Order: sequence, then C-alpha cells, then structure tokens
Amino acid sequence: MNHIRNFLIIGFLFLSTPILAQQIPDIPSLGPAQNHYASLQNLDHKPNPARAWMDTMVHPPSLYKSTAILYAMGQPAYLSSEQVNFLIHSVEYPANSSDQTRAELDFLLDLQSKRSPEEVKRVMELAVIGYWPATNFTQKHPKYQTNLNDLFFEVQEVMGEQHTPEKYPATTHLLQGIMHDMRLMEFAVKYHLFRPRPYQLEPKLEQLQTMSSPSFASGHTLWAYCQAFTWAELMPEKRGAFLKLAYEIGLSREIVGVHYPSDEETARQLAHRMIWLMWHTQSFQEDFQKAQAEWK
Repeated sequence: MNHIRNFLIIGFLFLSTPILAQQIPDIPSLGPAQNHYASLQNLDHKPNPARAWMDTMVHPPSLYKSTAILYAMGQPAYLSSEQVNFLIHSVEYPANSSDQTRAELDFLLDLQSKRSPEEVKRVMELAVIGYWPATNFTQKHPKYQTNLNDLFFEVQEVMGEQHTPEKYPATTHLLQGIMHDMRLMEFAVKYHLFRPRPYQLEPKLEQLQTMSSPSFASGHTLWAYCQAFTWAELMPEKRGAFLKLAYEIGLSREIVGVHYPSDEETARQLAHRMIWLMWHTQSFQEDFQKAQAEWK
C-alpha cells in the first residue's frame, strides 16, 4: 500500500507558492520501498472484523502536548499553507485491525526479542537527536547550542565532526527553514489522524521510550529524510551515505518500539514530497544556492 495517495495534483501543490521562472534540474525520484517496508505494505490495510476492537483505539487525549500542537498551527517557511493542508490530507495509515498492522506489530515484537545492548545504546543515542525551532528562539535557552548542532548531525556522521553550524551559516539557515516546515508537518499529520502507538495496541511490546504524541507519521524519520535529501543535493557524491543514515534512523524507532514500519515508510515518502515542493520555489532555491556555495 502506498500511504501517500496517488491523487496528488501538481498544479494544486504549486498553489500560492512563488515558482521559479528558470528551469532547474529536478531532484532524483524517491525510489521504491525497501526490505520489510516493501513486503509489509503489500498486505491488506483494510479493517479486519476479527479484530474490530482495535479500530476503537486512538492516541489517548490525556497525553496530548500543547507545545506540539502549537507547531502544527504555525506558518510554513518554504511551503505554502495550501500545500501543507493538502499533504496532511494525502496520507493515511493502515487500519489498527488490519492484517498489515498485525504483521507490523509482530515484526516489532521480533525486533524486540533480538535487541542487543550495543543496538539499544545506538538507538537511544539517535532518539535524542532532533532540531526544535522553539529551542533556538533565544540563545539563552540552555539547550540552544546542542539543538543547533543537531542540524548538522547527519553531515557530521557522514563527513566528520569538524563540520559545524558556525562554519556554514547559509546551510544552517536553509536547514532551519526546512526543519521549521518539517515540525509543522509532523504534528499537523499526527494530530489529524491520532494513530495509537504500537505499544498501545500490543501489550507485549516493551518500548524503550514512552511518547506523548500520536504515532503517525514518524517525526524522526521525517527529519532524517528531509535532511538526507537536502544533503544529497548539496553533496551528490555522498547521496548513498546520507540515505543509508536516514534509513538507520527510521529503523531505530522500530527497534525502540515506538513506531510501526508504516510510520517510517510514509515519513520517507512525505519527506521527499516536501523537499520536491520546496525545491521548486524561488525562496528555497535562493537559500539553497547560498548553502551550496559553502560546500564547493
């Protein structure tokens, strides 16, 4: 199942966004789902009456977080509000009672049974990575520098810790705009669909974190691929390494036990659609070209 519906209308997606007058090379296509994502998405995603009770489950309102909802209410940096709204309504998750969701829960249980101490250490390190725009509103925030450094996590993983935001101000500005739109999209989708977390459906799951927001789609995976697709355009020769890292970040959320595989695959698709739309706007291209000059 393709969780981004196939009726995306390009003309509508461009609505209210300043379009580039000149022709530019397009970004590479997304490519098909890989590994378990490919096999799981081919299972029946419709409700299964034998497990009808599961379709009554939603993410508990008692866990809603007002700060996350405020992100969803913001104005985008590169996308238009119309594009954001359309993308929110373009995604869906397999029914809680579906054969696909049951297979995904079984897959997570299998991952849980195989978690090694080294693997747990790595996924929990990845769990705390992620840029939050509100944290960088003021330099007096105690996590300001750590948060800023997270913008460059992927490039540091691939190319070394000597690459810092301070050395690349134009790239920092570009990534801040992307992450602003990514957080808006993440929580707008989550609080539109309210998918319960896997451990809320499967009591045998022993998650390594407990999350306050709904499950669909994965925020970690959304930022990982939004940044990976961007870094891949800044340094095309490293494209494979950036996408491999994004894949690892997505899989880490399944190992932690807080996301279904369909949360990850949809986030990958949604990230590509977001970057593709940004790529074709004047403001993004102006910022991208300044960032690109820093890496030549």
